[in-house]
Amino acid sequence: MSDEETQQQAHLEVKDLGKTFSGAGAGAENPLEVLGGLDLEMARGDKLAVTGPSGSGKSTLLYIIGTLDQPTSGTVLVEGSNPFDRDEAGLAEFRNSQVGFIFQDHHLLPQCTVLENVMIPLLASGGAGTADAERATGLLERVGLSDRSSHLPAQISGGERQRVAVCRSLINDPTLLLADEPTGNLDHKTADGVGSLLLELAEEQQAVLICVTHSLELARRFPRRCELVEGRLVDLEEGR
Repeated sequence: MSDEETQQQAHLEVKDLGKTFSGAGAGAENPLEVLGGLDLEMARGDKLAVTGPSGSGKSTLLYIIGTLDQPTSGTVLVEGSNPFDRDEAGLAEFRNSQVGFIFQDHHLLPQCTVLENVMIPLLASGGAGTADAERATGLLERVGLSDRSSHLPAQISGGERQRVAVCRSLINDPTLLLADEPTGNLDHKTADGVGSLLLELAEEQQAVLICVTHSLELARRFPRRCELVEGRLVDLEEGR
């Protein structure tokens, strides 16, 4: 099989996915279905923007794919394997080695330097060596923050903190890069730069990139765009 054929094989397959939240008290009789019959297939290097109104289930979809939440029904396959077949320790290992998360809030540890924050996923998997520190430094250099490596998060700007979060998400060379409103707290110019960075680094690392966003401007920069409508993904036509 050629490299091109291998690349085109589905890396992520979501089949007939459903998620229902049970209410409390009187609401328990009226469970809320946020995802239902949702299908998605993506190969390494594919990039998808997901839009839709608040409460439509965009973040829920992202958290299920990243195994932070459990589906009610359906399956999620990564390289043909269902990560939810693992125990809690196995799921934690899967997230740390295969998934890079970027949230609207950078979630940097305030007491750690920029370099230390980038290396946190490595420390969680058992420690980091000289080569790991070099990789972290290289990522910071790639995003223009090599001169900020010894700074604390409070000593850098919001846009710089989000770039650090992007580096942290990539330190373990994940195959799934999941971004939940990554530019939501940023001004227009900074958001534009972070959006470019996400697309460029995902392409370089041939990761599957799924970005949930309310920003139609950011979504239009993705080669594929979907809207979450009544629990399912609907592909948007070019120029819509």
